[in-house]
Amino acid sequence: MADNETFTTTNFIHNIIEEDNRTGKHGGSVHTRFPPEPNGYLHIGHAKSICLNFGTAKKYGGLCNLRFDDTNPSKEEVEYVDSIQEDVRWLGFDWEERKFYASDYFEQLYQYAVQLIKSGKAFVCDLTPQQMREYRGTLTEPGKESPYRNRSVEENLDLFERMKNGEFQDGTRVLRAKIDMASPNLNMRDPVIYRILRASHHRTGDAWCIYPMYDFAHPLSDAIEGITHSVCTLEFEAHRPFYDWLLEAVNHPSRPQQIEFARLNLSYTMMSKRKLRALVEGGFVSGWDDPRMPTISGLRRRGFTSESIRDFCDRIGVAKSNSVVDYALLEHCIREDLNAKALRAMAVLRPLKVVIENYPEGVVEELTADNNPENEAMGHRKIPFSREVYIEQDDFMEDPPKKFFRLSPGQEVRLKHAYIIKCEQVIKDETGKIVEVRCTYDPETKSGGALSGRKVKGTLHWVSAAQAVKAQVRIYDQLFVNENPEEGDDYTANLNPDSLITLHDCRVEPNLAKAGVGDHFQFLRQGYFTVDRDSTSGSLVFNRIVGLRDTWAKMQKA
Repeated sequence: MADNETFTTTNFIHNIIEEDNRTGKHGGSVHTRFPPEPNGYLHIGHAKSICLNFGTAKKYGGLCNLRFDDTNPSKEEVEYVDSIQEDVRWLGFDWEERKFYASDYFEQLYQYAVQLIKSGKAFVCDLTPQQMREYRGTLTEPGKESPYRNRSVEENLDLFERMKNGEFQDGTRVLRAKIDMASPNLNMRDPVIYRILRASHHRTGDAWCIYPMYDFAHPLSDAIEGITHSVCTLEFEAHRPFYDWLLEAVNHPSRPQQIEFARLNLSYTMMSKRKLRALVEGGFVSGWDDPRMPTISGLRRRGFTSESIRDFCDRIGVAKSNSVVDYALLEHCIREDLNAKALRAMAVLRPLKVVIENYPEGVVEELTADNNPENEAMGHRKIPFSREVYIEQDDFMEDPPKKFFRLSPGQEVRLKHAYIIKCEQVIKDETGKIVEVRCTYDPETKSGGALSGRKVKGTLHWVSAAQAVKAQVRIYDQLFVNENPEEGDDYTANLNPDSLITLHDCRVEPNLAKAGVGDHFQFLRQGYFTVDRDSTSGSLVFNRIVGLRDTWAKMQKA
């Protein structure tokens, strides 16, 4: 399937920018930002935002900032800051010298809050959180004004400074914007813009005990940095009126334009950072980079390439309405990428010994195999062949059904890159388990030889028993069994018990002994694999990235 033949992407944000550039809005400049909160590892949904913000800036010759919205120190850690930077770089983007933090602006944000108080547009409120919810009203009923709403400017300034100085306990007072308690938009009903929170900040330490709310810090940070197009997900659409109100209320000369797009929803995948964190902390997975996790670090460890993730984000486009993307498309993107560049190799995951009785003992023959039939420039490799080889247990049946074209008594098959063999005898242990198959081979059918074209219906992968390298292989599947993992009262009930199957006694070609962490391979007839970081010089560990069957490509052809 050619990339541009069967998939048409849309990006309404680029349409907006092109119209802005045509009319000279923002002076024809484009300045975006990627603003993650450092309270967890980024996931595939964030990859879409990263590609959109950095990619848009690159397309229009603009700039993109990396800004950490670190306004909630109780949930933020330096570990998350570091992981986010690693993920953005891995995806292929560079913020150059434009790395910022909302905490860079804490003093400025405080002064903007003071400005709102002085202009009568903010007040200190003593309502409890429960009372505030009761006063807020509903979607159909207006809210009630706080009894503290009409405090004088002087009293509000005094109380807010005392909040900053740590004179009050957490949760006893907040600063609220004074807008309209009868607004049909609940976000405009005197929202909280500062709260008291005694938590040590990863950058500012204990210098502050009051912190701005996200809805307050974000638009002002955008304006301070000169952002032109503030791209965010659809759930912030109802927050845009406050975004615009705040910049107008402080009379900021820079007026970023907030534009909302539909977040990525992927089948069989959970995108809640809070719930992903709970999976990590609950021991349901081995960590944020568990290869079953939809985190960028998890996808990277599983073996996904940055090119495949960028391709996926480009294919799904940018829309205004929510939809669910089939996980099969993500798998298709990695298959397409690795099909062109992954080395081919043979690996037997569940070995069954085959003894070729008429092959000379003690002889090791070198056969030639192509490294990638899709790319001749990748050359060839030598693989050893000997009297004893391993094949897959599933490739042999003593009493096969019709149309079983693999090995069985009296049946012939070809060993890939080698010879045609025929099963002559089956060896079992005392329990009746098949432990060995005895065969003969036709020396005239060597791959590439004069009679190599003799037709048989089955071709099997194999490894030479004496030279094969032992390896552990981890077979990964979807973490959840439901297309919508959050269905039901307990999302952990939807976890897939077979999401990881570990095979400890696999055999791979000897060429793979020197494979490095992150190297990619297509194991013939098995799928695409990568070397896991748990590998050591004497113990190889492979992760299966994805199988060979491409359901997305088949759906597009249907």
